[in-house]
Amino acid sequence: MRREKHTRVNKDTETEQFRTLLPTPTEFKTGFGWTTITGLFFCGLIMIPGSIYLGLMTGGQMGPAASWVTVILFMEISRRAMKPLDQQHLVILLHAAHVMMVGSMLFPGGPLAQLVFRAYLVGSDAVRDAGLMGRFPSWFAPAHDSPAILGRNLFHPDWAVPILLIAFTLFVGLVSRYTLGYLFFRITSDVEGLPFPLAPVNAQGAMALAESEEKAENREDLMTPAAEEGEGAPENKKGKRWRIFSLGAYIGIAFGVIQVGVPAVTSLFLAKPVFLIPQPFWDTTTMTEGVLPAAPTGIALDAGLFLTGFVLPFWAVLGTFLAVLLTTFINPLLHTFGFLTTWQPGMDTVNTRFSNEVDFWLSFKIGAAVGIMLVSLYSTWKGIQKASGARREKNDPTSKSIWAPPVEGRGDYPLWIAVVIYCLAAGALMGVSLYLITYSFRVALFLFIFAFIYNPLISYINARLLGIAGQTVQVPYTKEMAFMFSGAEGIDIWLAPIPIENYGHQAQGFRVNELTGVTFWSLVKTDFVALPLLFIMSLGFWSFIWHSDPVPGPLFPNAQVRWDLAAKQQVLVMSSTADPDKEWSETQLGQAIKPKIIGTGAVSVVGIFVFLSTLGLPVMLVYGLVRGFGEFPHLLIIEMIGALVAKYYFKRKYGTQNFLRTAPTLLAGYMTGVGLIGMATIAIKLIQNAVSGAPF
Repeated sequence: MRREKHTRVNKDTETEQFRTLLPTPTEFKTGFGWTTITGLFFCGLIMIPGSIYLGLMTGGQMGPAASWVTVILFMEISRRAMKPLDQQHLVILLHAAHVMMVGSMLFPGGPLAQLVFRAYLVGSDAVRDAGLMGRFPSWFAPAHDSPAILGRNLFHPDWAVPILLIAFTLFVGLVSRYTLGYLFFRITSDVEGLPFPLAPVNAQGAMALAESEEKAENREDLMTPAAEEGEGAPENKKGKRWRIFSLGAYIGIAFGVIQVGVPAVTSLFLAKPVFLIPQPFWDTTTMTEGVLPAAPTGIALDAGLFLTGFVLPFWAVLGTFLAVLLTTFINPLLHTFGFLTTWQPGMDTVNTRFSNEVDFWLSFKIGAAVGIMLVSLYSTWKGIQKASGARREKNDPTSKSIWAPPVEGRGDYPLWIAVVIYCLAAGALMGVSLYLITYSFRVALFLFIFAFIYNPLISYINARLLGIAGQTVQVPYTKEMAFMFSGAEGIDIWLAPIPIENYGHQAQGFRVNELTGVTFWSLVKTDFVALPLLFIMSLGFWSFIWHSDPVPGPLFPNAQVRWDLAAKQQVLVMSSTADPDKEWSETQLGQAIKPKIIGTGAVSVVGIFVFLSTLGLPVMLVYGLVRGFGEFPHLLIIEMIGALVAKYYFKRKYGTQNFLRTAPTLLAGYMTGVGLIGMATIAIKLIQNAVSGAPF
């Protein structure tokens, strides 16, 4: 009895806690319908133009807010029509809104944004200074003096081939997500039983909205003290989860007014906006360089980071924080012993981090990612062996294979079909790439490795990281190093649709929808309708905006800064193969790759994993350490404080399981509140621009 208790104590109980936060439904329903299609048009016609303007002007993103606003609006309309939406329809509507609002700070407003950037790139100062003017292929972008670019016209025939290539790449990516991503969901979630700690964020956010539609509930009180855990009182009509979601939204609105609203409004009538909180962080690197040379220091004052510490597994946050502390104190030693030679006094956080990356941390993190890959493969092999042994001990003739669909009605399909379809899609993309570039055997070999070896490995590593710690990892400059070693010449290789992608995030997406009881085929239907619609609307809006005003230009200050920087970064990479007489080792990228440091990073991660496993400590600590090596502490300080408050106050007061069910809903509400302020500020800016441009 004593031995059994001791064994149970040494288990990684945190994994099981997160795995059981929300029970996996036993019944799955479709959520795709006319409501979904209507929501897609609403997002496309109303939200995409605002998203483009917001991104180009300020660099802000309204994607999360726009998605949630779409869901809330349609929920209220359906409720007043006496046809309330069920949980599955709300989840699919939220997914559809996320697809329509896809974009980034650099390229907001859908996939066709990159066409306008290409038009800028081929004629930019960075391209001219590097001697690359006129060397861009027509399948990438028209010539810099083409009427298609001089007239700022995306509907010119010169854009036909680039547009078709983008459409083909999007289709291959969609197929790969639902094949390779599905494969690793089955392995990490069904076979290994990983917790996916961030999956409940989106799941409980949508469930909170669905809960508000229910007339009566009888669930556990989400904030029952630990002493009364499991003895919840009957719920009222609104539901405790909805109230917690609303509380998070109120906090987000309040903080969003200070963080986003005040600077946006003051910029309308002042020469410089007023920032009540330093953005994006308070940089103290130059203040501490006398004590901590070559160590970036500072702090980001963001309530969202504090709430994120509530959600993430404590050991993962602690591991990241310890790695950041080690980095902060190791950097001065590395500088003293001659490893960090690029850093100079007076550098701020960004320049300090970039110089340290080139000198040391880039190579170390490449090695650390290799170590994580080895650790993940070993852990998976053990998990599969354990599952196989359990089935043999059970000796049940009706027991299914681990590769068979495990849940009836979920929308699963045989994994061999996923593998075959992925291979066909990846092979097609590889063939198109080889057709567009100058063929060489070594380049073709690397494309094959990317499509059929690297993509599955990096996708699995990230699926497992998301399943354990809610984090992702990338091997920096993988494509760049491969093309340098391949002996590729010219710039075409950097512009072609290379089959290199990470689909690990899709595993978490499947887990989110599993928790909400949505069939997987609902997701497939939604994406196959949403992506063509997004493609058409992105092309239309970007064509109108670019034709109306130059991008980048005075009207879009964020694009002026970020697109210039992006052009310089891309030219730096492309110029490494532009001159066939120059060895890749002589380039800046080649000089940053140090094999000895890569080996040190790999050995360090494997050694830490062995050490923690021997002591019986949670393996989440390892993944947290990898996330933090080489990073600066600005974002992690507040996150660590949130994790400590959650562990030593809220979990003790309200009970671990109850609090872990509550925290994701609070964070989802907070994100919605901040996003709403972002939408309000862009609306004010659009009104101001319309009034200032009026002829009266």
